[in-house]
Amino acid sequence: MISMSAASTLIAGVDEAGRGPLAGPVVAAAVILDPERPIAGLNDSKKLTARTRERLDGLIRERALSYAIALAEVEEIDRINILQASLLAMRRAVQALSIRPELVLVDGNQPPQLSGIELRCIVGGDASEPAIAAASILAKVDRDGRMQVLHQRYPDYGFDRHKGYPTALHRAVLLRLGPTPEHRRSFAPVRQLALEL
Repeated sequence: MISMSAASTLIAGVDEAGRGPLAGPVVAAAVILDPERPIAGLNDSKKLTARTRERLDGLIRERALSYAIALAEVEEIDRINILQASLLAMRRAVQALSIRPELVLVDGNQPPQLSGIELRCIVGGDASEPAIAAASILAKVDRDGRMQVLHQRYPDYGFDRHKGYPTALHRAVLLRLGPTPEHRRSFAPVRQLALEL
């Protein structure tokens, strides 16, 4: 784990949520934690309950020196592919921070393109680096909220339950009703279905 003392460089953690779903945007967050205001319980968002994520989301927003959330829309995902869209959302999140970080820690093994900032990729970083874990939580909570909004718009699709992931329920609804404008046509299950309709 990278030390974050008061005299250390400004470190931002970056992570994304929503690479695997068949629908909705990919959301990224960047967080610069305040070493003077630590937050207990930060971890990979996937290992936390929804209630715990919501509680930590509030604490991160309250205590972080800076945070930002950005996304890449479905149209961008379909145009440039999900990996590039994820990196684009990460870059947008870092660039939206109110404080410029000196070091950016990225979850995974692919860094976004950022000039003039040191980048370090950490596989599994959302479970080992607090700043990345905080970014993971903000991104997940934000994306889940966006999928709840999609549920209001398309109540028959079950977005409130599967959040766009390719569950059996989601696939069954897709077969029955076809894709919405929020579905990623570049993803094989949606593309094949669109071709058949």
